[in-house]
Amino acid sequence: MTRDTPPQILCIGSVLWDVIGRSALHMRQGSDVPGRITRLPGGVALNIAMTLARFGMRPVLLSAVGRDAEGEELTRACQGLGLVTDHLYRSEDLPTDRYMAVEGANGLIAAIADAHSLEAAGQRILRPLLDGPLGSAETPYDGPIALDGNLTVTLLDEISRHPAFARADLRVAPASPGKADRLLPFLGAGRATLYVNLEEAGLLSGRQFTGSAEAARHLVDRGAARVLVTDGGRATSDASASGVITQTPPEVLVTRVTGAGDTFMAAHIAAESRGASRDEALHLALDAAAAYVSGGQDT
Repeated sequence: MTRDTPPQILCIGSVLWDVIGRSALHMRQGSDVPGRITRLPGGVALNIAMTLARFGMRPVLLSAVGRDAEGEELTRACQGLGLVTDHLYRSEDLPTDRYMAVEGANGLIAAIADAHSLEAAGQRILRPLLDGPLGSAETPYDGPIALDGNLTVTLLDEISRHPAFARADLRVAPASPGKADRLLPFLGAGRATLYVNLEEAGLLSGRQFTGSAEAARHLVDRGAARVLVTDGGRATSDASASGVITQTPPEVLVTRVTGAGDTFMAAHIAAESRGASRDEALHLALDAAAAYVSGGQDT
């Protein structure tokens, strides 16, 4: 890689269309209010990849995208954003996945993730990395990988142990609190950095925590190599065997929440790829996430 070549990162997981309904009003179950509905490229892996591209990295997507009209449109959109789509698994018989969410002034009201095609594709999305142009068990990929928990438990367990991932800088996030327990294989593997919120940390541990520092320390004690725990506008912590650091995010007016965790993770990875210290990387990631949720900018 030359000095001017953007650093490459593999982004593995959901690549789909986000359908988001947002209202400036507080909402509850059964609310029927005015607002805006948008459709944008999304999915955890894609959200991370888009932010990484804006931070000067070269994201390579590994996912399943259908050959239907929505899939063709999504692939072109990804290419227009500077993402590498050459290694996507393009299925003839699986439709392009979708995610739908409703947000009010009081945050996320409800969401449904339809990632059935990604789950059905299974290990086929990893072929370029397991025995292909990106790596193999004999010649493992040795760069950064951002992985999301939309994959099946079986596949995530295989990734946590597979020799093709042995030399990678593996960064892992659950797709949602409901899928947090899919990250359990990485607690014992000792070779991944986990990005979770306080609720997800509790689900992984089977207990409740009073704050991010306690949660991060507990997950490292459980066998995780490194853990970053966010807690909305409250303190965020980064724990590893070398200790725990904690910082509080800037106070901002929250106008959107879907994608905030993905922005935090991407900004943190990008900062460390540029050589930032743990303190600096955490500070930059919190600033980026605050800017995102305030709606002021996308990174």
